[in-house]
Amino acid sequence: SLFGAQLAAALGLPYAFASHFAPAQLEEAIALYRQRFRPSEYLEKPYVMAGVSVFAADSDSQAEYIASSMQQAFVALRRGEPGPLRPPVDNYVQSLPVSDRVLLEGIMSCSAIGGAETVETTLSRFIARIQVDEVIVTSQIFDPAARQKSYEILADVMGRL
Repeated sequence: SLFGAQLAAALGLPYAFASHFAPAQLEEAIALYRQRFRPSEYLEKPYVMAGVSVFAADSDSQAEYIASSMQQAFVALRRGEPGPLRPPVDNYVQSLPVSDRVLLEGIMSCSAIGGAETVETTLSRFIARIQVDEVIVTSQIFDPAARQKSYEILADVMGRL
């Protein structure tokens, strides 16, 4: 939140932003934190962390498929129907009304979804644009094997960034 950014800046603490589920104020909050940062016994300069959802797979289409579990969760939550993480669904986004697609477009704007090359490009651009010191990765992936594969691809990608 903007308050969290101001508080962390005033106390000279690191700042983490949950851009993986609330991206709308990401840039404003980080700019505010950096502008108002006061050095402290803990930090001499600002230190920014930002959450990014990562769904990596062997192909972009497979990654889109596994990302549909999180997408279903967000749509259900916004409709007042929260519940356990659901299995992935083929072509989930395309099956939604325009209003839900717009919702997901905003929510997923800080996500890297794709094969290794796509994830690397997306994360590289995010890191460069926001100038984060650290990325906090989340992955709401239904299948444990797909989740492990996603993290393996991500680890390889991060080794190159």
